[in-house]
Amino acid sequence: MTDDWANSRAEPGLDLHLELPRGGKTEALAAAIRGAVREGRLAPGTRLPPSRSLARDLGVARNTIAEVYGLLTAEGWLLARTGAGTWVGPRPDAAAPPRGVEPWIVPPLDLRGGIPDASAFPRTEWAAAVRRAAQTASAAELGYPPPLGLPVAREALADYLARARGVHASPARVAVGRGFGDLLAVTARALHAGGARTVAVEEYGHQSHRDILSAAGLCIRPLTVDGDGAVIDELDADVVLLTPAHQFPTGVPLSPSRRAAVVDWARRAGGTIIEDDYDGEFRYDFRAIGALQALAPEHVVYLGTASKSLAPAIGMGWAVVPDRMLESLAEARLPLGRGADPLTQRALADFIAGHHYDRHVRRQRAAYRARRESLADALADIPGARLGGLAAGLQCVVELPADVSEAEVVAATAREGVGLQGLASYLPAGRASRRGPALVVGYGAPPEHLVGEAFAAIANAIRFAPRAPGRG
Repeated sequence: MTDDWANSRAEPGLDLHLELPRGGKTEALAAAIRGAVREGRLAPGTRLPPSRSLARDLGVARNTIAEVYGLLTAEGWLLARTGAGTWVGPRPDAAAPPRGVEPWIVPPLDLRGGIPDASAFPRTEWAAAVRRAAQTASAAELGYPPPLGLPVAREALADYLARARGVHASPARVAVGRGFGDLLAVTARALHAGGARTVAVEEYGHQSHRDILSAAGLCIRPLTVDGDGAVIDELDADVVLLTPAHQFPTGVPLSPSRRAAVVDWARRAGGTIIEDDYDGEFRYDFRAIGALQALAPEHVVYLGTASKSLAPAIGMGWAVVPDRMLESLAEARLPLGRGADPLTQRALADFIAGHHYDRHVRRQRAAYRARRESLADALADIPGARLGGLAAGLQCVVELPADVSEAEVVAATAREGVGLQGLASYLPAGRASRRGPALVVGYGAPPEHLVGEAFAAIANAIRFAPRAPGRG
C-alpha cells in the first residue's frame, strides 16, 4: 500500500509525484525525495513546497515535513534560507544520461549547412500573429486538426506558393505538417502503400532524409551529382527525391535540359518526383528559379518548410500533392500523428496574409547575400580556394586546394569553436567522392557580429593547413 501525492498547490506550477509506504513517514519521505533527486526527477534549483502545504497534501504532521527538510539540508540534498524557502541543491552524483544518447551540442560558431540566423527571427511580428491566432481561433480549430491541415493555412500557403514560387496549387492540394522530415515520411509511406519500392536520391544530401525513406520501406538508389545537378540518365526507380533549385549541399541547380528530362521520365514511366524546395526563395544573382512542380503538377510532390525562411522552432512544413495522392496522403498521416499544431498553422496564415513573411524573406535575402560576398572576400587571397555552386541559399561549397585535406581543415576550425562539415560527409556510407576536397559552409546561422570572426577562422585554417606532398 502506498500514499501517492502528485499535486502541491502551495507553489503555483509545481507538481511532484512521490510514493510513500504506509508507516515510517519521516524516513520514507526522506528516501522518496533523495530518490527523486538522484534519478533527476527533481532537478537542482527546483523549489519545494512550503512545509505547511506539503503536510496537508501528504496527510502528515507539519513537524514531519520540517524534520525531513532539515535532515536533507544537513545531508546536502537540499538548500534552505529563512524567508526564501527550500530548494534542491546541486548533486554531482545525479543520474547520468542513458548510454547511447548523445548530448545536443551546438558549436559556438555554427557554420553547418542550411541553418538560418535565429537572431533575426521577427519576434514582434510573429508574437502578434500568435496572439491574433489565439484570440480568433474557433472552438473547432482548438481541437485536433484535419489530417492535411487547417483550411485557413492551406489557403494562405496556396496563394503564397503560386505567387512566389510559381507552384500550381489550390488549397485542396496543400498539406501542412510539422516540418520537411514529417512530410517526407508521410509522402514516402503514401507512395509505398501505392506500390512504390525504389527511390533515387542525389548522392550528396542529408543522411536523415535517406533514413526516413528507408524507414518507409523504399530502397535507396544514389544518383551522381555533377555541375548540372543530378544525372537523370542514371534514373531507374519508382520515385526520385531532388533539390532542383539549389542542390543540397553542392549548390548547383538542375539544368534546364535535366529538368525537362526528369519530367519526361515521370510522365513516361508513371514515376513521382519529390521536389525539396528547401531554400528556393533565397537566390542572389538574378531572379529565383521557379519550382519544378509547375512543369508537371500531377507527377510532382512539392515540399517546402519554414525552417529555413523563419526558424526551425516554428515546426512547419507544407506539401503540394497531385490529386491522385490526396487520399493516400491523408491515410498515411494518421498513424504518424496529426501534424502541426492548429494555433501555429493559424499564426503562419496570419503572418503570410499580412505580408510579414515576404518582408522577412526579403530582409534575409539581402543579409545572406552580403554574407556570401564577405566569405568570398575572406578567401580571395588563398590560391586554389574558391566558392562553388549557385549564389543562393544559406550555404555554399568552398573548394579547397587539391593538396589540402578537408578533414584537417574541419578539425582545425573545430578547435577554434567553428562547426562545419566536409563535402564528403554528405555522401552515403561506402560511396566514394568524385570531387576534390571541399567544405560545406553555412553562412546563415552566426549572429551578424560574429560572421567576420567565423570566416576568418575558416580562411586561416585553409591558409595554414598542412600540404600533402605530391598532390596539387
